[in-house]
Amino acid sequence: MSKIYSRPRIKLPKFYFREFNFKGNKNNNDNKINRNKGKITLVIFIAIITAKIVLDAVYPIFDTLCESKAKSIATIISNEEATNVMKDYSYDELFTVEKDANNNITMIKSNMKAINEITSAIAVRIQNRINDTERENIEIALRKFYWI
Repeated sequence: MSKIYSRPRIKLPKFYFREFNFKGNKNNNDNKINRNKGKITLVIFIAIITAKIVLDAVYPIFDTLCESKAKSIATIISNEEATNVMKDYSYDELFTVEKDANNNITMIKSNMKAINEITSAIAVRIQNRINDTERENIEIALRKFYWI
C-alpha cells in the first residue's frame, strides 16, 4: 500500500487529568469527564488566541477605512455648508472698493462684521450637520485582508 500523504504528523502530548475518589482509587468515569474538560479548555483557548490574531490583523485596516470615510463625510459637509452660507452674501457686502479721481483702485476695505458672521455661521452649521449625521456602514473587501 502506498502512502498518499507522507508528511510527518505533529504529535501533541495527550492531556490527562486524574482525580481520585476518597478511598484513593481512580474513578474511570471521572477520568473521562476530566479528559473531556481538558479538551474543551484547550479548544476554547485556541479559539480565543485565533480570534485575537484575526482582530489584530483586521484593526489597522478597519481603522484606516473609518478615518478616510470620516474625512470624506466632513469634507462634503463643510463644502455644502460653506456654499449654503455664502449664497446669502455678495461681494459688495463683504468688500468696499475705493477709487481715486482717475478711476484707479486706491483701497479695498473689508467688512469684518460680515466676514466674522460668515465664518461663525459656517462653523456652527458644519458642527450641527456632523452631530445630526447618523452612522454609516463601511464595507471591507475581502482582498484587503490579503493586502492585494
